[in-house]
Amino acid sequence: MPEITLTQAPAHVRHGSSIGQPLTRRDGVLKVTGTARYAADNHPDGMLYAVLAVSSISRGRVAGLDVGAAKAHPGVVEVMTPANKPPLAQDPDEKGNPFTFRLDLLQSDRVRYANQPVAVVIAETLEAATEGAALLSPCYEAEPVRAGLDSDDSFVPPAVGVGNPAEERHGDVDAGLAAATVRVEAVYETPAQYHNAMEPHAVVASWDGDTLSIDTPSQGMAMAQARIAGLFGIAPENIHIRSPFLGGGFGSKGLISGPQVLGIMAARLVGRPVKLVLRREQMFGPVGHRAPTRQTLRLGAGSDGALTAIDHHAKTASSTFDDFFEPAANVAHTLYASPAIATSHEAVRLDTGTPQFMRAPGEAPGSIALESAIDEMAQACGMDPLAFRLKNYAEVEPVSGKPFSSKALRDCYTQGAERFGWASRPLAPRQMRDEAGLLVGWGMGTATFPALMFQAQARAVLRSDGTGVMETGAHDMGQGAWTALAQIAADGLGLDLDRIEFRSGTSDLPDAGIAGGSAHTATAGMAIHSAGADVIARLADLATADERSPLFGAGNAGVIARGGRLFRRDDESRSESYADILARAGLPEIEGRGSGATDPAAQSTYAMHAHGAVFAEVKVDPDLGQVRVSRLVGAFAAGTIINPRLVRSQYYGGMIWGVSFALHEHAVMDGRSGRPMNPNLGEYHVPVNADVPSLEAILVEERDPHVNALGIKGVGEIGVTGTAGAIANAVWHATGIRVRRFPIALESLIATAA
Repeated sequence: MPEITLTQAPAHVRHGSSIGQPLTRRDGVLKVTGTARYAADNHPDGMLYAVLAVSSISRGRVAGLDVGAAKAHPGVVEVMTPANKPPLAQDPDEKGNPFTFRLDLLQSDRVRYANQPVAVVIAETLEAATEGAALLSPCYEAEPVRAGLDSDDSFVPPAVGVGNPAEERHGDVDAGLAAATVRVEAVYETPAQYHNAMEPHAVVASWDGDTLSIDTPSQGMAMAQARIAGLFGIAPENIHIRSPFLGGGFGSKGLISGPQVLGIMAARLVGRPVKLVLRREQMFGPVGHRAPTRQTLRLGAGSDGALTAIDHHAKTASSTFDDFFEPAANVAHTLYASPAIATSHEAVRLDTGTPQFMRAPGEAPGSIALESAIDEMAQACGMDPLAFRLKNYAEVEPVSGKPFSSKALRDCYTQGAERFGWASRPLAPRQMRDEAGLLVGWGMGTATFPALMFQAQARAVLRSDGTGVMETGAHDMGQGAWTALAQIAADGLGLDLDRIEFRSGTSDLPDAGIAGGSAHTATAGMAIHSAGADVIARLADLATADERSPLFGAGNAGVIARGGRLFRRDDESRSESYADILARAGLPEIEGRGSGATDPAAQSTYAMHAHGAVFAEVKVDPDLGQVRVSRLVGAFAAGTIINPRLVRSQYYGGMIWGVSFALHEHAVMDGRSGRPMNPNLGEYHVPVNADVPSLEAILVEERDPHVNALGIKGVGEIGVTGTAGAIANAVWHATGIRVRRFPIALESLIATAA
């Protein structure tokens, strides 16, 4: 399938800049009509179906597989096991960088976690492959399982997140606590959570000699291309990845996973195209998850409510064979002013799949604990939670001392509180009820997420017919990248949106970086902006050096690109169309290239974050303990807004995820077997529409001249932070019961008799 090209613009597009317009999604019609093609929708000629057989134990070895029974089943073509898998050029346990994780590719009979792939059955039909996998009937030699955070073998990890120190200190925390008039110490627990994107991981792989074509969902095609190239010993340019649509990723599709590689191996083994799609329960293990945490917070404050110390300690877990440690405590670095701040982490190793990046890694579990503790301290000081936060407002980043590149958090507090009606909140809990007798509570939380950027490239073309093309291998996993990036492209090329083609979604286009860390719009957008500037500069050079052009000699004054024309900056009555400039030069088109990357000087000078404030109303049944979120109002400041409609949608999604974190999501682990007991969407609960009746997101104006040339900050993950804490604080305000173990369960509140 060729790369996706979208040329239709919505009817309401105005002339002039596309940036800032609330355009509808350019891919929307394709999706609602069912013509958007996802990875598993592809069926090349001669395709076979592959199904994973996965382990039912969490630790031990596979003692036997009934390969004969599986191969004898009608329709089964081959069974791939450690004994006959194709050779790899690279050990899948080899780690090259912090973004490389060890993969289970049938390298031995060892079992390291439940749902680990132990064989792959390849057949003419999906049914035959599924039945063949069941016939393998694995026999195991099981070993004692390591499960839960209570192991005595805890240790300080070498790093948390991606290369961040496990411990950081600013000031003397012990002295700050000793000097405090008011102290709070509390322990908060968050469970393991699993990515449950609507689209499971899938791959359709076809080999032609040493050339590989694959359809697979990817948040980072260039990284996937490089990883696959290393594993199979082929050149990256011999690998063509098509990933025009992702049905959600949340971090789990940022890096190529073991099951996707197994599908590629299966295709090589049988010499025919192969499709492999994970079943829902198979996503609980080999494709990452968020690790559980146990966080201890110690806060001290003076009699005036000013913080004297913050000590945030997080215990988390990784697998027994790889390293990823949730940086939960690090959220305390950036939010509240205190003369002494310490963050630290410890970890244990469990018989689970390796935790990996999951939406707002670190900030999501860390903020629910920190925001709960901040509310507990406000209560202990007898202060309104908003007033307490304003009292401890950080004018510079607390740990680093850097000034913020921009920070409109005060405006977020003000606008959010006014819209919500916060001023009428009673200070004491259990003071409000609705007409049905339900307890009503109001809570708030501060939202924050770093403004990140990665590296990306883009190619721009202006054609002699006055149209343009922008190419970058970007990823749209539902966040609206095709639309927002096309708006940046139109602005950079000085064309109306209906005059450009935006090409994206395949690995043969310039690398757009990874769609993660809420950085994709900034990263790919800056590459697009730079490519547009480059091609316009080349076009301007043609015109200003040509005596026949009305722009001749305007080189020093410069030109402005708008509506398919170049205008002299000092005299806009003198202009010329792109088409005329190229025609006179005898060129069918002109090309420019651009890149996007962080500015090291700005990064070393400024702290760069998006900010927000979330206000929540909950209603709690005093007899049953049932909690409903009845209202959420979030106010967020994230620099330049490319498309308000899409940004508001991202904020809604993040806030809904916060509802899920506070009240629903919980991987129930069997402590004896180490297996998840609810690996399906029937028992792994996430919010539905009825759980979120009223959402409002306020876009607070903010200009940031330092974060990047476009002033863009990310919006995808910040809504998760703040929201979960706001809900937890609202539950306390409704009931007077402080729940510190999440998600908040009925049994934690059942004692709230009317």
